[in-house]
Amino acid sequence: MSRSLAEMATEVLITADGREKTRLSRAHAVTWLAARAEGRPLPVGRAAPPQRPARPEQPELLSPRDVPKRKPGSPAGRIALLHAVAHIELNAVDLHWDIIARFIDTDFPPGFYDDWVRAADDESKHFNLMCDCLEAEGSFYGALPAHAGMWRAAEDTAGDILGRLAVVPMVLEARGLDVTPGMIEIFRKAGATRAVEALEVIYSEEVAHVAYGSKWFHFLCGRHNLDPKDVFHELVTKYFKGPLKPPFNEEKRAEAGLPPDFYWPLTAEGAA
Repeated sequence: MSRSLAEMATEVLITADGREKTRLSRAHAVTWLAARAEGRPLPVGRAAPPQRPARPEQPELLSPRDVPKRKPGSPAGRIALLHAVAHIELNAVDLHWDIIARFIDTDFPPGFYDDWVRAADDESKHFNLMCDCLEAEGSFYGALPAHAGMWRAAEDTAGDILGRLAVVPMVLEARGLDVTPGMIEIFRKAGATRAVEALEVIYSEEVAHVAYGSKWFHFLCGRHNLDPKDVFHELVTKYFKGPLKPPFNEEKRAEAGLPPDFYWPLTAEGAA
């Protein structure tokens, strides 16, 4: 008997090793999307996702203020930057499977699950691209300490699907659209072609993930006759610590369905 999507999502979440987690993630994405394409969709089902996903013993997870700062222009700094992106991507794999398994009681159409399965598949690819870049530089994921706060947004919004959509894709992933062009330029100046190509793939595909968040946020607001902008401001103020920080990639944010009047009022300047 075929496993449900929620069961497959939970299997990813309880797998510790990054390469194995992403292997399962990509395999389950193929299984779900193929069944949908063939007109024999698998059941979404029900499962009990862990409060926190399984993680490898390394990297050591530190408070954000304790993660060592390195100059991004140096070889060690570029490795640290690749490592940080790998860590973000691995967390994103879990975040996308978690939204599938955790919010089963919210009545979504099948397209919701299609979108987050595709996003999880993309993030799995992105993690592996970053690992490949690290290994080409003689390093590996786990060689450096990493940020321990990445899962806080998931824990804070575990009982609030609108909050999850607002904070994870529409704030945290949107931030990736702002900062990735600068990272690409750092590696381009260093002649690190492999890293440039990998980051360009990530940059091009992250727009869709922000767009999925915006789409389903607006869907739920419409269902409950809520004003999306007002609800977004309320939820980000509730769940996100501190103001949003410009500069913003307004072009890519608009492409993802995030107009400026959603995020500028949440900056220190906009709140003043």
